[in-house]
Amino acid sequence: MNWLAIILFLAVVMGVSLYAFWRSKKIKTDSADGYFMGGNSLTGFTIASTIIMTNLSTEQIVGQNGQSYGKGMEVMAWEVTAAVAVVLLAWIFLPKYLRYGVDTISELLEMRYGTFTKRFVSILFIFTYVVSFLPVVLYSGSLVFNKMFSIGEYLGVSDATATIIIAFVIGAVGVIYLFIGGLSLSAFSDSIYGVGLIIGGLIITILGLHHLGDGNFVKGFDHMVQRTPEKLNAFGAIDSDVVPWPTLFFGMFFNNLFFWCANQMIVQKALAGKNLKEAQKGAIYLSLFKVFGPIFTVIPGVIAYNYFNGGITSNDNAYPALIQAILPDWGYGLFGAVIFGAILSSFVGSLNSTTTLFTLDFYKPIFGKRASDQHIARVGHIATVVIGIIVVGISPLIALFPSGLYAIVQQFNGVYSMPVLALVLVAFYSKHTSKLGAKVALVTHIVLYAAISFMVPQLNYLYTFSFMFFIDLAIILVFNKFKPSNTFDLNTNKAKVDLTPWKYRYITGGIVLGLVVLAYIIFSPLVLAK
Repeated sequence: MNWLAIILFLAVVMGVSLYAFWRSKKIKTDSADGYFMGGNSLTGFTIASTIIMTNLSTEQIVGQNGQSYGKGMEVMAWEVTAAVAVVLLAWIFLPKYLRYGVDTISELLEMRYGTFTKRFVSILFIFTYVVSFLPVVLYSGSLVFNKMFSIGEYLGVSDATATIIIAFVIGAVGVIYLFIGGLSLSAFSDSIYGVGLIIGGLIITILGLHHLGDGNFVKGFDHMVQRTPEKLNAFGAIDSDVVPWPTLFFGMFFNNLFFWCANQMIVQKALAGKNLKEAQKGAIYLSLFKVFGPIFTVIPGVIAYNYFNGGITSNDNAYPALIQAILPDWGYGLFGAVIFGAILSSFVGSLNSTTTLFTLDFYKPIFGKRASDQHIARVGHIATVVIGIIVVGISPLIALFPSGLYAIVQQFNGVYSMPVLALVLVAFYSKHTSKLGAKVALVTHIVLYAAISFMVPQLNYLYTFSFMFFIDLAIILVFNKFKPSNTFDLNTNKAKVDLTPWKYRYITGGIVLGLVVLAYIIFSPLVLAK
């Protein structure tokens, strides 16, 4: 155990926490808006940072690098193609959400499809966050910490026991963090951790290539290109179990649209912006980050494959093993603090969204119709603690899933992602909607998705998304046509913030889309994967 690393770790974590607490003091968390939405006070940089840190935790850093260790650069689709969806978030989705004045995705669905659809979708969101995303964040974080700091060895316990202990500690800190400061405290700390994660991630990649090239960064890169060019191909085979190339235009695209444009834990941060201009800035900054994200979420996995000559048996151990091999002892503390921030941010961000859905979509309309704003905020505080305890208890069970950490989250999302995306898009552009059609689309999707997953387990779920989206959309449109239940004025304005758009949104978004195309040209047989 290196005491210098521990001191550096504690100094960074405490310093960031105190800074965030100081910045968030002016936001009153005893009100629902202050606790759940940060008082609509976030700027573009803060929005981008908190979304990055909510999304980019160890289930991606470990999971995606683990997948690239096994499959190569095709995994970069999760990052690079996400930029397309985030640009569309800025151009299309945010103006609509903010115009209608909603705080949750399910609130929009209630506006167009009724209370049943709202609560049904909320239950699906809450269920998948609690049994999938949040436990994966804690488990993968515990895995990395145990590898980096050898906690099990230090405590004299097995790795399984160490994982449980670490998950409990991280979960407890996260619950306290959110309980004290709500969304705003997390967002301000994310602005620091986000910068640290980018710098730390780049350093890992640079050090990895430096070691791979025996002290020469360029030789390390050349080693990858010469020895494993097949690993540098971003276009997965048609039968790939990770990202088959045809799904880039269908299943992957639809999955990204849902995750970045219709997923509560992501969109909520943008909706907490001061105005539409800042929200759009945040989305564009985020999209630029996603284009370059593979530098530290994918490439280190390929470096690890070359460094260890493919000798690591478990893909999810590739990134922790690389860190252990290349970082100096004192560096563990600094990078450990950054990883801690990533885990904490993802945990707090998704936990905040879960409690928001529970409190605003269930407790307030059913039990708290006449309750004060302060009472609703107190219920949110209590829900934070209860849900946090449940998640900590579930997290060790993630080790039972052999398919890879990141795949678990994506497959769970498939239970509801496609019909929710279709419902949101139709809500934006159709004057007439059908309550019955929404119910039929949701139930039909769940039944079909479960049946396909069970009967054809070898079929990549991105292919399933590719055709299920069109089935869901068709059901909704048919019922809208023949069984409409309400008419809505699409120009309705219930905005809580200024809706003046950012004048550079199209120029900057267009540049990002061009970079996406360029990235795929570079990591193809045309350039590096010859």
